[in-house]
Amino acid sequence: MVGFSDMNVIVTGAATGLGAATAIGLARAGVSRLVLNYSSSKEACEATAEACRAAGAHVVRVVQGDVSSDEDCRRIVTAAADWGAVHALVNNAGTTMHVPHGALDQLSADDFHRIYGVNTVGPFQMVRAARSLLEAGANAWGIPASVVNVSSIAGISGIGSSIAYVGSKAALNGITLSLARALAPLIRVNALCPGYMDTPWFVKGTGQDAADKLRESVKQTTPLNAAPTPDDVAEAAVFLAGPGSRFMTGEIVPYDAGSRLTGPGPRKR
Repeated sequence: MVGFSDMNVIVTGAATGLGAATAIGLARAGVSRLVLNYSSSKEACEATAEACRAAGAHVVRVVQGDVSSDEDCRRIVTAAADWGAVHALVNNAGTTMHVPHGALDQLSADDFHRIYGVNTVGPFQMVRAARSLLEAGANAWGIPASVVNVSSIAGISGIGSSIAYVGSKAALNGITLSLARALAPLIRVNALCPGYMDTPWFVKGTGQDAADKLRESVKQTTPLNAAPTPDDVAEAAVFLAGPGSRFMTGEIVPYDAGSRLTGPGPRKR
């Protein structure tokens, strides 16, 4: 069976949070060639690249791009073109707004378009841009290449930072199923649905005090009494990207410490 060292991987939204943790986790697993994308945080993404190199990756390329732009998606993929193949694409780039679900007047059509553009259209455009390289990776590997769409438990349970965010992730789950059917047998496509993750998103969106209270609430209310970190969730992303999950496709995978079992609760990532 091929190992991670045979893989060329693209990770979008790799500057911080789950994207950075996944990129570093892939490097630790043995991936030697990575393309890391960022939208605005160049310094943070360069730091992630250095951490990947320290973890063993031999070639790490950093590319700026907004995945809501098809031109930018194609440019991100072009950074891996000279490798001749891509074996995994992790669509992690995402955005949101923190708006109470009952505050309908606080969400505009432009807000929906922006959130859908990054969270839903972006992954589709990345897959379309990378399709030929992913198919080449499957042919070189002898097993399907992998696409990991980072979705959210919000898209399953209807809870999250805003209704627009919920809708974008539910749509991404549906697109995952369609792409899994359309791209088989050379490319497999799965969605990873984290619940709460202890990331700067919550501090940025709600403030430090509210973020601290949310973390403690999650620990008390999830069946596993846990508030996962990006490093925790990255382990699942690495598994879905790697050869150990080679017979999985079209799966919508919750990774939420069991929070969906408890019904509506605190806002999730």
